[in-house]
This record gives sequence, structure tokens and C-alpha cells, in this order.
Amino acid sequence: MQPLKYLAGYPAHLQDRVRALIEQDRLGTVLADKYGQAHAIRNDGQLYGYVQALKDRHLRKAVPLGKVVYDTKLQVVKHALGTHTAISRMHGGRLKASREIRIASVFRDAPADFLRMIVVHELAHLKEPDHDKSFYQLCTHMEPDYHQLEFDLRLYLTHLEVSRQGLSPGHGAGVPP
Repeated sequence: MQPLKYLAGYPAHLQDRVRALIEQDRLGTVLADKYGQAHAIRNDGQLYGYVQALKDRHLRKAVPLGKVVYDTKLQVVKHALGTHTAISRMHGGRLKASREIRIASVFRDAPADFLRMIVVHELAHLKEPDHDKSFYQLCTHMEPDYHQLEFDLRLYLTHLEVSRQGLSPGHGAGVPP
């Protein structure tokens, strides 16, 4: 029985269902049927505009963003899918603070709903630093299906890992290997 690292905190019966989909080579197809729509946000400039539009819609009074980028090293180095940081620099005689959001480059090719979920997650950290009840309330305010998208994103990451390891012969239409 292979471990499912992205689903480790979920009940055994859910993990068993996912393993069955993997064994039947259906996980990619199920995800493609549900999340087949890709997004057109290919570069950092487009990503910044996308994140800023969501921020303007839901968090108008939050601190401004200085930088939003796809980060190719994020998943490998920090074992994270997105990060938010506050960077302080001396500018003249003053301390200047800048907020940055970095999104793992795996989201460049992920379905649009998964990109929106991770952006909502990182934007919520502008107001709520910890993963507590108020943080998740803010996430569901910005994206009502947040929890389902988070679970399905974990399925997607499991699918990518299984496909990379060659444990599954196919990966389904619309969902990249």
C-alpha cells in the first residue's frame, strides 16, 4: 500500500478510494472531467494582475502588494505551494515594507480553480497570519468552495506525483502529467 503524502491527514476510507482510482488509472480522468478548464495566466505580469484583481475585490483595505511571481524553486526548497512575505528595506532614511506573494510554478499549468484556491489562500494571509478558524473563514468568504478545492488540489498533486513516478500508465485528458 503506497503512502499518499498529500492526503496523509484524511481518513483511511478516503485514501482507499483514491488508491482505487489510481489502480484503475482513473484519477487523472476524474480530475479532468471536473477541472478541465485551464487558465491563461502564463507569466508573472498576468499573475500579478490576477492576484491584484482578487485582492481589490475582497481585501481592498489590506496592505498593497509589491510583487507576485511564479516561483520554480518553491515546492522543492520550502515544501510549500505558495508563500507570502513582508520584506523591509532601507530606502533613503526610511524603512520601506513590501509584501510579496510567490506561487509554485506547478500552478502555471494547473486548472484555473486550483490557481484561484492557492491565490485566495495566500491573500488570506495578508489579514490572518495563522491557519486558524478566522483564516479559513476568510478563505471561504473569498472562495465558497475553498475546502473542496483544497482537497481536489491534493488529489491533483497526488496524480502528478503518481504520473511522474510511472505508477499510473495514463493521466487523463486535460490534466497534465
